Parts: sequence; structure tokens; C-alpha cells
Amino acid sequence: MRFTYAETMTDPSYYLPLARASEAAGFAGFSVADSLVYPRESATSYPYAAGGDREFLEDKSFVEPFVLIAAMGAVTSTIRFTSFVLKLPLRPPALVAKQASSVACLTGDRLNLGVGLSPWPEDYAVMGVPWSRRGARMDEAIAVVRGLTGGDYFEYHGEFYDLPPVKMSPAARVPILVGGHSDAALRRAVRLGDGWIHGGGDAEELDALLARLAVMREDDRPFQIHAISMDAYTVDGVRRLADKGVTDLIVGFRDPYTRGPDTEPLARKIEHLERFADSVISRVA
Repeated sequence: MRFTYAETMTDPSYYLPLARASEAAGFAGFSVADSLVYPRESATSYPYAAGGDREFLEDKSFVEPFVLIAAMGAVTSTIRFTSFVLKLPLRPPALVAKQASSVACLTGDRLNLGVGLSPWPEDYAVMGVPWSRRGARMDEAIAVVRGLTGGDYFEYHGEFYDLPPVKMSPAARVPILVGGHSDAALRRAVRLGDGWIHGGGDAEELDALLARLAVMREDDRPFQIHAISMDAYTVDGVRRLADKGVTDLIVGFRDPYTRGPDTEPLARKIEHLERFADSVISRVA
């Protein structure tokens, strides 16, 4: 089992020391959140917070994922970084491929490209991308990123993207992990991705999602499953999830859905992650 440290919506100056501290403590990964804009008015709820409350996001700092990962990669040497999740349909996939392969090159192939759909129609409007058929757009975008990061000439002719034969350098085969809880998202992860990222929820819901994934998978190729669970905080719980096919556990030590600024000091954050490493990571490694 691998462990990914999750910290987001905090003081941006904390990220580099937290990356160093989590690597030193024995974490294998660091998750990096993505958010473009916060709409003043929206009829859309946030799907992963209780009751759909979205107000916790207001005035929270989200550093652009590729910029932040490159910065943290420069002060670490082994820990992997996972975008959790990059809102891929909002961005030109050729640009994402260039960013991803460049960051992978600079960090020694320590990037997992976690991708998903944005729940905000306002994100699509701001970026000039239609909200309709965003799932189909996502499928094509994954294909373009996969093709352009492969290192050979690649062309693509689809509904949304049309590329003549082109080559990109540097090239790096970046693992693509797909987020989302719908059947469409799970099928997308199995069909187009190298793994799946869980967005959170109770143990019963996670078990159901893992069972659905198991049915959808038709081969035994390597497949990452990144999950959020209270079971991650006990050795027996970790072993239970490993038996269910989870490969990576995402752990954090505060509720990110709390309104207002994060007031926890950096030193306390480091204390939390080091205590977890001593009580759990060291006992299951």
C-alpha cells in the first residue's frame, strides 16, 4: 500500500515544506487540487460536500497544479505528485500534454495526471467551452494527451479535436487517473485510464464503487486505485482496503470543507503527518 498526503486550500507558502516533510516521513505521494474560478452566483452544488455546500471554496487559494507540482518537485526527489483532479475538458489537451510531459521530465517522471470533469457550468463558460457533451469531450481529450505524450508522431480526428501528424518533445508517458463516481466515470477510468481516483464518501459507498470497478475491469493489467477512507488511519483498515484492490490511500488531517481560512500552523501540519507515518505507514510498509 502507498500513502498520499493531501493538503489543499491552505497558505501557499506551506506547500514546499510540506512536500519535503511528507517525503521524509515516508509518504509515496502528494495530491494537488485544481480550481479555476469561484462563481459569485451558481445554482450548482458541490457533489463531494455534505448537502452540496460550496461556500467553503470562497477565497481559498488554489495554485495552478502544474506550477505547484514543478515547484514541489524541485525540492524533493522521490515523492510522486497527483493532480486531484485536473479539470481536463476545460483546457486544450495539446497544452495539457505539453505541461504534463514537461513537469514529468523536470521531476524525474514523478507525475500522475489525475483528470475529471468540473461540476461548475461557470468554469466552462469562463474558458469558452460548451457545457454540453463534456463527457465525450473528456474522452477525446484523454486520447489526445495520451497520444501526444507518447513520443512518436500522432494525429487525431474527432468531434472536438483535429490534429495533423505532430510530435512533442520532451515526451513522457504520464499515468492518467480518472476521477468520478458515476458509472460513466468508472467506465472511462477502466477504458481509457491507468487508474481511478475516489472523491470521498463513507465506507459503504466506497465498497460499492470498488465492487462496480471490479466488474467493469476485464483484464489484469496494472490499475491504480486511489481512495479516501477512514480505514486509512488504522493498520487493520489499511489491510482491509488492500484486500479490496486499493493501491493508494489519500490521507489528510483536517476537514477541507470548513468555511473560512485554514488557521492550522505549518508546524502542526508536519506533526500530524509525522505521527501518522509512525503509527500507520511504518507498520504496513
